[in-house]
Amino acid sequence: MGTLRDCKAWQDAGLVLSTTSNEACKMFDATLTQYVTWTNDKSLGGIEGCLSKLHAADPTFTMGHVIANGLVLIGTGSSVRLDKELDSAMKKMMALSESQPLTEREKLHASALDTFASGRLPKACDIWDKILQDYPTDMLALKFAHDTYFYLGYQTQMRDSVARVYPHWTPNIPLSSYVKGIFSFGLMETNFFDHAEKLANEALAINQSDAWSVHTMAHINEMKADLKNGLTFMKQTENNWKDCDMLACHNYWHWALYFIEKGDYEAALTIYDNHIAPRCMSSGSMLDVVDNCSMLYRLQLEGVKVGDRWNEVIQLTKKHSKDHVLFFNDVHILMSSLGAKDHKTTNELLTTLQELGTEKPAAMVLSTVFKAFFSPSPPSLISFRRLLTERDGLRPNSPLTERLIRKASAVHVMG
Repeated sequence: MGTLRDCKAWQDAGLVLSTTSNEACKMFDATLTQYVTWTNDKSLGGIEGCLSKLHAADPTFTMGHVIANGLVLIGTGSSVRLDKELDSAMKKMMALSESQPLTEREKLHASALDTFASGRLPKACDIWDKILQDYPTDMLALKFAHDTYFYLGYQTQMRDSVARVYPHWTPNIPLSSYVKGIFSFGLMETNFFDHAEKLANEALAINQSDAWSVHTMAHINEMKADLKNGLTFMKQTENNWKDCDMLACHNYWHWALYFIEKGDYEAALTIYDNHIAPRCMSSGSMLDVVDNCSMLYRLQLEGVKVGDRWNEVIQLTKKHSKDHVLFFNDVHILMSSLGAKDHKTTNELLTTLQELGTEKPAAMVLSTVFKAFFSPSPPSLISFRRLLTERDGLRPNSPLTERLIRKASAVHVMG
């Protein structure tokens, strides 16, 4: 990690932070950097350690509370509805933002996060984009918007949010090379594969451990159904990204997808056992959880006997059966409860979803998954394909995508 920015450095960058503590500013920078690079820096105590030092340096630093709460919310494993500690933290953040003489940018950050917490994700993105109009090098706004558009499946907005500010990210700005990777993913999601590949390679030439750019390349090779290059690329670059602990599981998931498409199910299962499952059980993050569920589901639909592996996964997922932060998560939690034959968790998920007044399409999706899981008959697979196409969840004209849809194993529509 490079030199961490103090109060003056943030001010010189045009991104004033309302605190007099240089330590708080540096720990804010350290936390932001780890978020962007998908890597907990053990020498700094990881994100958790940095946030602890940040709050100790200035307990009333509003942007410190913004980034701390934002990382919890963006992880989609907690909600203010069920998590009293998070709800209290959000109320404290808003109270600080309303009682201090903050900059307009800082006030908007607090507002965006409060909006996200209330479930209005598109509106939260609007606020982050508003920040970026006046402060195009605000990495926190850029990354929160990017990740939220990703969750929503808003590919065009995800691309354009970064495209508008990309020219402002000159090489001298910290983390600028990572913006190339972030932009490349949006380009890939909107089928500009050549441009996306060019930017991802530029980012990797600057920093070969850029796991998100590796992720873009994994997607590009999948969409081109280029199994040979995909497998070679993941193997050759593994040592560069395997220590990016917040994304490595997902990149291993992509690696395993190539083996599934190749028909080498034993190799895919080996990656699951050696990397995906252990990392998921260790982190408990929702990204790792959905990868875990998705991989077992795909393998099972290919006729692979997964044994009692679902029984381990359900220990994590059943804790989230009432969350309903993202419907995407709910679908994967359902996979695990069905796979483990945990009827209590299945009923709990469906009942609480209905109690929240979820619209009929949600129930239709879950019903389709249920049918495809237990009886992968042609009618249920056709329904699944239609559903994914309507959601624009997968791209047409790709042999790999076509086969996955046909097998009804393409539930992981946004990963």
